[in-house]
Amino acid sequence: MNSQKSLWYIYILKCSDDSLYTGITTDLNRRVEEHNNSLKGAKYTRSRRPVELVYFESCRDKSSATSRELGIKKLTRAKKLELIR
Repeated sequence: MNSQKSLWYIYILKCSDDSLYTGITTDLNRRVEEHNNSLKGAKYTRSRRPVELVYFESCRDKSSATSRELGIKKLTRAKKLELIR
């Protein structure tokens, strides 16, 4: 059994309607694929496909990733775009 913890990622997607979606995952490629092609994608993104990964950062654990995600979600759109740049 592998005792190494996996990294968590906070990510921002740009949706087809130009809106932004923020989430967390342990597998960025799989999650973006789900957002674009699966019912496992968030309800919000399902009607706004295709989505594009425009930003991500890593965290050591789910707790810190969730905390950072909430912080990003509280940002204004302008501040999120600044972060993406």
